[in-house]
Amino acid sequence: MKKRILLKIGSNTLTKETNHISRGKIEDIGMQIAALKDEYEFIIVSSGAIAAAKQFVKLDKNDQEVFVKQALASIGQPHLMRIYHENFSDLGLHTSQCLLSYSDFEKENTKVNIVNTINVLVKNNYIPIINENDTVATDEIKFGDNDKLAALTAVLLNVDILIIATNTNGIYTKATFQDKNPETISIVTDLNLMQQEVGDSKSSHGTGGMQSKIEAAAIAKAANIETWIVNGLNDNFILNAINNTIPFTKIV
Repeated sequence: MKKRILLKIGSNTLTKETNHISRGKIEDIGMQIAALKDEYEFIIVSSGAIAAAKQFVKLDKNDQEVFVKQALASIGQPHLMRIYHENFSDLGLHTSQCLLSYSDFEKENTKVNIVNTINVLVKNNYIPIINENDTVATDEIKFGDNDKLAALTAVLLNVDILIIATNTNGIYTKATFQDKNPETISIVTDLNLMQQEVGDSKSSHGTGGMQSKIEAAAIAKAANIETWIVNGLNDNFILNAINNTIPFTKIV
């Protein structure tokens, strides 16, 4: 029985903290999935549609910011999927797109449909790439860069591990972070204690920050799913986390 991983990739990881999507990073993720595919099945929740669009377009800035971002997401989403498709298919991996919104998690029949569809995709070796349906929903744009969406999806699909790829080596202790010599907290069992260590810094492209990752971990933990917060900027971050050769935070 393969273990199921939900991999959430934030905009900062996908762009490698630049202003455009990094094909090299998407290739790095694909190579790791290809290397692990006999033991693990992957579902991806990917941000990056807005970042993808910014490479191609400049929109009229007079419109309300949230609508400009929704329009950018609409333009960027097919470009993002194309980059995934091109890089993954070179590695023999098949991709599929699933757009979800938070209201989908409130309706029982919709939840059943999501589970059934994604299970069929995974069984047939298609990697579902999930993003929020930003064109109709403003939640992701306003709240938390898909972290919550990833957690809700992880619970719905009964995954074994939720891996949140970010731009830090997990969660740092507050004291060492302030001393500019950050030390990773490797294992967390009590999220209330953890809360005291976390500041409220936002990431440069994303709308998340560590706070939204803690909230996502709490959703997963309530369903007995482990959350790993891993530095996605590094090559082979999934393989290295599985082999426990890099510092990252595991919330159990």
